[in-house]
Amino acid sequence: MPQQPSQQPWTTDRRARRLVPGDRVALVATSGAIDPEQLTAGTEILRSWGLEVVPGEHLGDRHLGYLAGTDAGRAADFQRAWLDPTVAAVICARGGYGVQRMIDLLDWDALRGAPPKALVGFSDITVLHEAVAQRLGVPTLYGPMGTGATFIADRPTAEHLRRTLFTPAETLVVGGTTAGALVPGTAHGITAGGCASLLAAERGTATARPSFAGTLLLLEDVGEQPYQLDRIVTQLLRSGALDGVAGIALGSWEDCGPLDRVREVLHDRLAPLGVPVAWELGFGHCPSTVTVPLGLPATLDADAGTLTYDVPVLSGGLAE
Repeated sequence: MPQQPSQQPWTTDRRARRLVPGDRVALVATSGAIDPEQLTAGTEILRSWGLEVVPGEHLGDRHLGYLAGTDAGRAADFQRAWLDPTVAAVICARGGYGVQRMIDLLDWDALRGAPPKALVGFSDITVLHEAVAQRLGVPTLYGPMGTGATFIADRPTAEHLRRTLFTPAETLVVGGTTAGALVPGTAHGITAGGCASLLAAERGTATARPSFAGTLLLLEDVGEQPYQLDRIVTQLLRSGALDGVAGIALGSWEDCGPLDRVREVLHDRLAPLGVPVAWELGFGHCPSTVTVPLGLPATLDADAGTLTYDVPVLSGGLAE
């Protein structure tokens, strides 16, 4: 049975450094199979930032028609990239499905001994973000992936990720144009979370934290109808995952049905917690998205629709 994680306290010492031109970044596929044309397009964007892109050995593999190679191969690519002292960041190529199949194959003792580095990804990568937070205590970036359609097609999406990686002191405040209060109030805590359905699916596994007590929980999803979102959030509630949560920041709900109904369901399920809940901060599966750090102290102002970080997610900037 996989070893249960011990929650790592937040500390500025576990932040990775910000990127500079000339850095090497690993592009690894931990989940779904990669489209070659999107791989080319995404790689060109990263290179245009002055980065050297190091592709994972199994980046082009395919297994069962939907996975980017075998579980062992995907785990090996991630571990090799994290342990490589010449690699400054690990950027996941895409989501889909697959992290849950490879997460228990990683050697966490070895990973814990390596210097921290930036980890970028969202959606299925939620499981990896949670494992890195629990086992390594390293802040990560919930943002667009290297072969993702939004990263390639939407310039503001790519630009916000670039700024967060290179000049993170410029992206301390997150808030979408449609942001506002679902439940008013302010709260302070360590950011955590990601894709709601993945967080619910993780309950009872070796990589799930006991609860999100004291955190500002970020939640978003795609393609889940209102009744399905009800089931997902109810699972989080019944499992105790939301006991003691400090506040909740909601992202996008693309293809989840009428937004007024989604809003109604989420208010019905989350308002009884008695904590501030902000609506639509602009992160997640939307056509244009922002990068949001996980594992950092921040203040959520639901009324203003903003999430303001105490420090940059990466060290070495002007705000140090």
